[in-house]
Amino acid sequence: MKSINNLPMKKTRIFILIIIAIIICTLLYTTSKRWETSPEEKIIVAASIMPQKEFIEAVGGDKVKVIVMVPPGADPHTYEPQPSQLKELSKAKIYFQIGSGIEFEKTWMEKLKELNPNMKIINCSENIKLMKEDPHVWTSPRNAIIIVENICKALTEEDPNNKGYYNENMEKYVSRLEKLDGEFNQTLTEKQNKKILVYHPAWAYLCRDYKLEQITIEKEGKEPSPQTLAKIIQEAKKDNIKIIIVSPQSNKQSVQAIADEIDAKIVTIDPLAENYIENMEKMLQILKGI
Repeated sequence: MKSINNLPMKKTRIFILIIIAIIICTLLYTTSKRWETSPEEKIIVAASIMPQKEFIEAVGGDKVKVIVMVPPGADPHTYEPQPSQLKELSKAKIYFQIGSGIEFEKTWMEKLKELNPNMKIINCSENIKLMKEDPHVWTSPRNAIIIVENICKALTEEDPNNKGYYNENMEKYVSRLEKLDGEFNQTLTEKQNKKILVYHPAWAYLCRDYKLEQITIEKEGKEPSPQTLAKIIQEAKKDNIKIIIVSPQSNKQSVQAIADEIDAKIVTIDPLAENYIENMEKMLQILKGI
């Protein structure tokens, strides 16, 4: 009879042990998964151009989904967002505005705000000294560091529970940018020829930070006049310029005419490429040849 009377007590103990085991397993699982984010939990953010995508994903990792308004190969001066992009944008919590005066933002920013009035607008160029003549603020690694820091600040404010995750990612990526900055500085300090010939004036920030001089073929989006073309050719010959830097969207005909006259090589690099660090390393190799 004694063993029978003890059955309820034994069942209670077993039940308690099962509950404790479930709690322990749940805690262990939660701890192991604390850095993982399922697709439905990702913060949807938007950006204007492709280089920002690398910056945002470098910091946000698997906790963000990035919508880029100007897709690869498109021209920010003329691009109009597709209805599918605008539908996605309506779900975004943050818009990372490049903030340097690119034509896309001049034309569309107010309309995008009206489409999603609850979306936070973050100026990625905050704390950067802007140049009116060139909106390509991201083409200097030093500016890219500031842009990434601004992105990290915005993400930690939106998602403070993952502040450590964002800061750790930012530090890793910024260290790569600092290494790139050092390589540019070391390489270009030793260069005697400080002039570069470019079709589109996209590299003014790079030139400012590393003491180069940019000679541009295109002026305010217009092809050079015959007089301007002759002047550029004369200056290029005088300075022994043997490389012309163009973007994929450049008018190759006028560039080829100059190249033929000065016996120069035409090299193509896209300032709007998504793979920012890889692209800037390519630019560094180009500049080594000037």
